[in-house]
Amino acid sequence: MTATSDKKGRLAAFRTRWGAMPRQVRWVGLAALVVFLYVLPNRWFYEYLGFPIGSDYFAFYTTRSDFATVLFDTSVFVLLAVGLNVVVGFAGLLDLGYFGFYAVGAYTVALLTSPESRFGTNWPWLAAVPVAILVAMVSGVILGGPTLRLRGDYLAIVTLGFAEMIRLYAARNEGIAQGQRGIPQIPHPPGTGSDGHPLFGVESSKPYYWLILTVIIVIIFAMRNLVNSRVGRAWVAIREDEDAAEIMGVPTFKYKLWAFAIGAAVGGLTGAIFAGKQTFINSDSFLLENSILVLAAVILGGAGNIKGAIAGGAITWYLPEWLRGVGDLIGVEFDAAEYRILVFGLVVIVMMIFRPQGLVPNRRRAAEFADRRKEVVPQETVPNE
Repeated sequence: MTATSDKKGRLAAFRTRWGAMPRQVRWVGLAALVVFLYVLPNRWFYEYLGFPIGSDYFAFYTTRSDFATVLFDTSVFVLLAVGLNVVVGFAGLLDLGYFGFYAVGAYTVALLTSPESRFGTNWPWLAAVPVAILVAMVSGVILGGPTLRLRGDYLAIVTLGFAEMIRLYAARNEGIAQGQRGIPQIPHPPGTGSDGHPLFGVESSKPYYWLILTVIIVIIFAMRNLVNSRVGRAWVAIREDEDAAEIMGVPTFKYKLWAFAIGAAVGGLTGAIFAGKQTFINSDSFLLENSILVLAAVILGGAGNIKGAIAGGAITWYLPEWLRGVGDLIGVEFDAAEYRILVFGLVVIVMMIFRPQGLVPNRRRAAEFADRRKEVVPQETVPNE
């Protein structure tokens, strides 16, 4: 037995044991994981753990970044991957412009809340978030309405153009978007600490990490319920064979539009949280490469699986931060994070060769890849008698 097959056997055995456990035990295990994630950014905790996740005395791990900030940025990418997984993983639509909805959410909050905005509305951050979600969702419907009849590469090109249009408009428009000068003085989320000082500010990234972690947990529960509903089953049918689903009476266009709108809403919510944390945005925050990285994260983790999207998003963003300390370890001025796209590209290539279904694949897709692998294995030929 090879090491790979042995590892797969252990993983399958763990899944079987986990599924056989009583529901109360599984809930306790999940609750323990959630508590761990909430406590993680505290210095006393991750230093006490004694393994490489961000301590200053571990020269090889995130030595040049604040660990709470790294966790927040990683969580932003995780939430984006979870939202894009609805479009790419569940509905099977190739979307290269997901960062466009992220930008729409961020700019909506900035325009409604900043005193430097041309609108002059000065809304509180919390009141602007639902509007940002709604505007992003409407943008998804407007984009998907005329374009979702396209498939494959054509749909990817259209969505790519949408994201670039948003970015270029924000960069060159000196009116509403204020060009490269951007929009400053975006207010923070509300809340005060026990000492009466604002809970969300510039001194610590922990409250922002706890906020987005809470949002991720809520979104995951919502997604799980949605996937197990009639809508989720329709998405699976469309992903597997859109023509057959339409023949069987599934209104494919409507459900694809729903997937686009829901994914766009999650992207807009993420942009709203990001804007409240940064307090300043311009077009440089929404580069095309980041949109492609989110798509790569979904594929790397395992399209069609929420756990896979979480794993892919976390690895995609945290890996460059983990690489920042390589120069310190070997004693030279070298920032490996500058080559993050190269490193991640190599990782994706290796994954597509040896594990195309992703790190945590959807069971249906894993079975499909296994069947395809059997088909390409050359069969032994029987010699003619």
